[in-house]
Amino acid sequence: MPTRVCCCCSALRPRYKRLVDNIFPEDPKDGLVKADMEKLTFYAVSAPEKLDRIGSYLAERLSRDVVRHRSGYVLIAMEALDQLLMACHSQSIKPFVESFLHMVAKLLESGEPKLQVLGTNSFVKFANIEEDTPSYHRRYDFFVSRFSAMCHSCHSDPEIRTEIRIAGIRGIQGVVRKTVNDELRATIWEPQHMDKIVPSLLFNMQKIEEVDSRIGPPSSPSATDKEENPAVLAENCFRELLGRATFGNMNNAVRPVFAHLDHHKLWDPNEFAVHCFKIIMYSIQAQYSHHVIQEILGHLDARKKDAPRVRAGIIQVLLEAVAIAAKGSIGPTVLEVFNTLLKHLRLSVEFEADDLQGGFVGSANLNTSFKDNDEKIVQNAIIQTIGFFGSNLPDYQRSEIMMFIMGKVPVFGTSTHTLDISQLGDLGTRRIQIMLLRSLLMVTSGYKAKTIVTALPGSFLDPLLSPSLMEDYELRQLVLEVMHNLMDRHDNRAKLRGIRIIPDVADLKIKREKICRQDTSFMKKNGQQLYRHIYLGCKEEDNVQKNYELLYTSLALITIELANEEVVIDLIRLAIALQDSAIINEDNLPMFHRCGIMALVAAYLNFVSQMIAVPAFCQHVSKVIEIRTMEAPYFLPEHIFRDKCMLPKSLEKHEKDLYFLTNKIAESLGGSGYSVERLSVPYVPQVTDEDRLSRRKSIVDTVSIQVDILSNNVPSDDVVSNTEEITFEALKKAIDTSGMEEQEKEKRRLVIEKFQKAPFEEIAAQCESKANLLHDRLAQILELTIRPPPSPSGTLTITSGHAQYQSVPVYEMKFPDLCVY
Repeated sequence: MPTRVCCCCSALRPRYKRLVDNIFPEDPKDGLVKADMEKLTFYAVSAPEKLDRIGSYLAERLSRDVVRHRSGYVLIAMEALDQLLMACHSQSIKPFVESFLHMVAKLLESGEPKLQVLGTNSFVKFANIEEDTPSYHRRYDFFVSRFSAMCHSCHSDPEIRTEIRIAGIRGIQGVVRKTVNDELRATIWEPQHMDKIVPSLLFNMQKIEEVDSRIGPPSSPSATDKEENPAVLAENCFRELLGRATFGNMNNAVRPVFAHLDHHKLWDPNEFAVHCFKIIMYSIQAQYSHHVIQEILGHLDARKKDAPRVRAGIIQVLLEAVAIAAKGSIGPTVLEVFNTLLKHLRLSVEFEADDLQGGFVGSANLNTSFKDNDEKIVQNAIIQTIGFFGSNLPDYQRSEIMMFIMGKVPVFGTSTHTLDISQLGDLGTRRIQIMLLRSLLMVTSGYKAKTIVTALPGSFLDPLLSPSLMEDYELRQLVLEVMHNLMDRHDNRAKLRGIRIIPDVADLKIKREKICRQDTSFMKKNGQQLYRHIYLGCKEEDNVQKNYELLYTSLALITIELANEEVVIDLIRLAIALQDSAIINEDNLPMFHRCGIMALVAAYLNFVSQMIAVPAFCQHVSKVIEIRTMEAPYFLPEHIFRDKCMLPKSLEKHEKDLYFLTNKIAESLGGSGYSVERLSVPYVPQVTDEDRLSRRKSIVDTVSIQVDILSNNVPSDDVVSNTEEITFEALKKAIDTSGMEEQEKEKRRLVIEKFQKAPFEEIAAQCESKANLLHDRLAQILELTIRPPPSPSGTLTITSGHAQYQSVPVYEMKFPDLCVY
């Protein structure tokens, strides 16, 4: 019961105290005396200077009642305070607010859950009041700490525990709303406050049984869920907090998330971590997305020595963040993202290589295997992130990223790459090559350039083709797939999937456009380079079926996207050269690979004959395929790439009807207006330095020049006759008996065009390169053991490939006429 005073003493008490005393009934069950409460409210509004005294007196009574556990009177006092707070908005309310907050703090400090909830409810009401003037001295440190502690309540009664946690979350929400609307709102974003608020919200969000895995922005919770479910209420509060974050305080709100996930080991599995960062990315303003990405990258660097699954979990979170940020603003972090991911890709490969080298025999092998698989998870996560990020960039940025990744790919014998591979060894280097090319494949997926020059500039094409000559079938596959992504501008690749004899190409509904001038120039400049890599790629001993399929697709895409009449002739020459190489077998390929090349040539000539629609050409190809079906099915892709296909013992005994004949093709194309003179010129790949850089045998090694100093028993008549018949000019004519004049015209035209349009630096560099190459070739030819002949009849015998030319007197050879092809 409240303390009663006599009438004399009561008359001497200040009026505000008498009005306050009158609102308390004798029995607290009767509740607040409304009539007296109206008098007190009227008095407070009429005399606002008395508000601070009214508040102090109410606080004094409430403190006494709390100590004496008079909960009924505590409820009445708080109800009166709430009504006075809502009714008074004058300048003098500031001191009253201090008394109010003091009373709320008293309730929160009490150990009774009901009083804690009561104090929280009063504070939430106060937080929703907009004050006329800011308060420069008021701080909420105590309330942040107390509400955060309530969010972690461990009360034995589940219902009471849930009630206290909900009260704590609502209190934090009130603090956020009050401080954000205040002029001194920056205080709530200080790290000491965020380190309490954010983990408290995440702790309650973690109780969601089914983590939201929606791709789009999660839907807003209903009002009932907000009030009854701590997890939903905490998530809503977390969204509101992040939505109010600005440029200067964004990092302070995000960093506690990492600390919480680290402390509770929530990166593996990482469903909750992904859920949290989806909320973050959808809640913050779009222009601040790159701040979050930078924080994730920084945390990945800080945890680079953690377990592989932890790193994989962080990278997957980065992938989700990038997926959302790519729809808005990514900011200046594009290269930073790729550079950091590639650095961690190298680290993962290095860790994997160390585990393989340090593996033990027996039970330790099992642990090594698990670590190896875990590192592959990290690598796959990095590649997916790189690919997704790159595929969402605009074309101009994607081109830069393609060059950036290509510059990281290590090539044996060169130091142009910028990735440190000194600690990887051969196995690790191969692994990083595969990982980088897979990343490049992801980035180029869906890339559509208007011209092939834009997609495959010389600065990108040259380093891209270098790995295509390496003795690793998987690397060559990746290079071809990257080229397909960049060449296929009309989405025809899916229609060409799988190497086969297509009965009617028209049924594929191939999409193509007229070849533009830029594409024609590209093929004139780089066509021979592409043909060379396809030719050499077909002759690799470790080729599998997929390699032949990709090579076939390469030929088909060049035909669709880049082929005019001249390119078609070159491609047919290339196909015939591949057929001849399989028959002659200078590289000692296994029979499966020889038949695979024959099947590839059949599939491509069938395709190109129908694409150019020359009836005689189609008839010849169809006839050869029909004969092969009956007599040599292992020359067709449907049979050779089938399991347990019977292979022939040799190819020398086969009839000419099984082969595609150059004269027949030239006759059929010539009748349709094609310039077929060059078909009679066998295709020979260009000689470059790429063979040396890629650890493969150079074509130069296949040419043998033998010097033989014969005796002087040959009559002088024969010597003169031989001298007149065989000179180096005659030797050139023997090597290339037709089409030389047209080739020379074309070369001159290309040289003139190049000197007119190419940059001076490029011309100077290529001239220097060609001069060095010519010097090396001449040195190889002239580096011969020639002893002075005993008589003028000393002769030189030159053997090239399968052709042997007549002996020539050494002293009469016309070396100034020497020309290198």
